[in-house]
Amino acid sequence: MENLKCTQCSAVGLEPGFVEDTGQSSYGYARWIPGVLERGIFGVAKRMGKPRWQVDAFRCPACGHLELYAVKPV
Repeated sequence: MENLKCTQCSAVGLEPGFVEDTGQSSYGYARWIPGVLERGIFGVAKRMGKPRWQVDAFRCPACGHLELYAVKPV
């Protein structure tokens, strides 16, 4: 994004992208879920009833630092 600034080196013009989730039965993208990770039976994360937020990722072309933003529940 033209107006986003890297929090590490202060370069402007971060490159948009995404963080891929390739786990079993994944949707192909990462999500942020509020609260402490709780595991249920078989070690699966408990997510029922919790909002899921899309994770947008931006990479700094100068230093490679990734900036991650949680946006609107999906």
